[in-house]
Amino acid sequence: MKTKERKDLHTKNLVELRTLLKNLKEAVFTAKLELSQNKLKNTRSIFLKRKEIAQILTVIKEKEIEK
Repeated sequence: MKTKERKDLHTKNLVELRTLLKNLKEAVFTAKLELSQNKLKNTRSIFLKRKEIAQILTVIKEKEIEK
C-alpha cells in the first residue's frame, strides 16, 4: 500500500473501512487456498494483504478512540 493510499484511509468512514477490511480478509483466504493448491504465483501477496489489513485495523481503532 502506497503512502497516498494510507493517507486516504484516514478520510474514509468506519463503514467503508470495514467493507474494505472484509474484502481483504476474503482475498487472503482465497490466496491461501490457491497457495495450498499450488496455483498462487506470488506468495508475497499474502504478506502484503495481511499488512494492509493491519493498517486498516489501526485506522479503525484510531477512529473508535476519537469518538
